[in-house]
Amino acid sequence: MIAAILSLSLLGLILGFGLGFAAKKFAVETDARVAELEALMPGTNCGQCGFPGCSGAAAALADGKASPTVCPPGGKALIQALAAKLGVSVDLSGVADEGPKIAAIEEEICIGCCRCLKDCPTDAIVGAAKQIHAVMREACTGCEACVDRCPTGAITMDPVPITLQHWVWPKPLSEGAKAWA
Repeated sequence: MIAAILSLSLLGLILGFGLGFAAKKFAVETDARVAELEALMPGTNCGQCGFPGCSGAAAALADGKASPTVCPPGGKALIQALAAKLGVSVDLSGVADEGPKIAAIEEEICIGCCRCLKDCPTDAIVGAAKQIHAVMREACTGCEACVDRCPTGAITMDPVPITLQHWVWPKPLSEGAKAWA
């Protein structure tokens, strides 16, 4: 019994040192800007930008191969944050920011084909084959990957409903704005 414990402890010690050495020897240096840009991204890896996930988009932004408008689900706030981080100016006149949206499935039209399930990067859609599907609002990021895959058009993007959990008191108007209202 003691021999088994000692041999497993020695084996664990040797393998631990081996893994530590391999981690130092084969470490890959990454660009710190890529990590910072990736932290700003939504992290849904929806692919709407044309890159393989948010890390690919962040690498393209750091290399100058993409503009700050690369992420459609991020909206104007993300574009401004990316432009500020990169130190570039960006024209936001062509960007339509309708606020956050989530997918909604019309149950009367859903045929249960499961195409939307396969394309959802966050597994926000639940259901089974030949069953009506539903969207878990907490998991949906509004990437719109499921909308084009639905053959019946049962999936629409609706504004996030205002609930007590995320309702924000509107800012009061200034005296000058009240005169124009």
